[in-house]
Amino acid sequence: MRTQVAIIGAGPAGLLLGQLLHKAGIDNVIVERQSGDYVLGRIRAGVLEQVTMDLLARAGVDARAKAEGLPHEGIELLFKGARHRIDMHGLTGGKQVTVYGQTEVTRDLMEARTAEGLTTIYSAANVSLHDFDSGKPLVRYEKDGQTHEIECDFIAGCDGYHGVSRASVPADAIHTYEKVYPFGWLGVLADVPPVSHELIYANTERGFALCSMRSATRSRYYVQVPTEERVENWSDEAFWNELRARLDPEARERLVTGPSLEKSIAPLRSFVAEPMRFGSLFLAGDAAHIVPPTGAKGLNLATADVGYLSRAFEIFYSEKSASALDRYSDLCLRRVWKAERFSWWFTSLMHQFPETGAFGQKIQEAELDYLVHSTAASTALAENYVGLPLEDF
Repeated sequence: MRTQVAIIGAGPAGLLLGQLLHKAGIDNVIVERQSGDYVLGRIRAGVLEQVTMDLLARAGVDARAKAEGLPHEGIELLFKGARHRIDMHGLTGGKQVTVYGQTEVTRDLMEARTAEGLTTIYSAANVSLHDFDSGKPLVRYEKDGQTHEIECDFIAGCDGYHGVSRASVPADAIHTYEKVYPFGWLGVLADVPPVSHELIYANTERGFALCSMRSATRSRYYVQVPTEERVENWSDEAFWNELRARLDPEARERLVTGPSLEKSIAPLRSFVAEPMRFGSLFLAGDAAHIVPPTGAKGLNLATADVGYLSRAFEIFYSEKSASALDRYSDLCLRRVWKAERFSWWFTSLMHQFPETGAFGQKIQEAELDYLVHSTAASTALAENYVGLPLEDF
């Protein structure tokens, strides 16, 4: 098989890149090691920045997100038993975020790709990348007992933290930075109405909690737990009781509980790999960086990468210029490190750290008190939360 861009990974980053390239008349093939049903079954966050919504519009797949997504103009910070609203809309000149599940983004992109008759190879085994340091890169995979090859101009590695793309890069050509946090998030998805129409981020002596939602009838809740905690130790009743204990009296009263549709524990880490380009191989999304979910940046960073990469490919094929491809890594990493800083800061502000004890809790409460009563500090939080615009090449 021959294509212009071989995309590794059929998550939202790979699918969005494929759709954007197709709109620009650039041929592409997606190779995914899991089945389509498995990809759709992954439960992920769903707070979309305006940049992500704009890219979905450019790809022609924003209709359902606009119709069913929930626009959010603020968030609430809960500490010392009381909630304080950050007016993102007012502080950023009218910007907002949209709550729309990542699973639904993936579904919309899958359906659009199918409708266009574009090639996606699911359940591809033993995917391997070859010769991306030359002008003739090659993707090899196995399916139905046969070995297949894809010749291409470029490879886009959109296959996540554990994927083959970053792992294919020689160790001496890449530098990684990592911070692992001493806790995780125990999350529950349930068909119950949200406790509030906006997200509640809670800092309590019992640990962090987050009240989020996927729709007006489906909620996603999290509580901070130790790294070594096991999901089997938590019944639905135990989870709801712990969440209730971390909320303010009004939210506690409004909380509607129900059976969990999904329950899992996600570890928290910050991770960046530099650079994001290796010859004809370009990394995008979780293949290159991970952020703790506190700042809702993971999916949005991935879509921003794809926005840059699709534009760089457009310039290459239309203008016969590699200048934008040459700037891809630097442009992405500027944005990535800003998001890493914000996510680290917000995580540090909202969670209990075992080593800091009661002193650390008091310092956090003092910073939160300053944050909600300072227009400058609130604006900095709001600007980072709604997301920064993409730069031009």
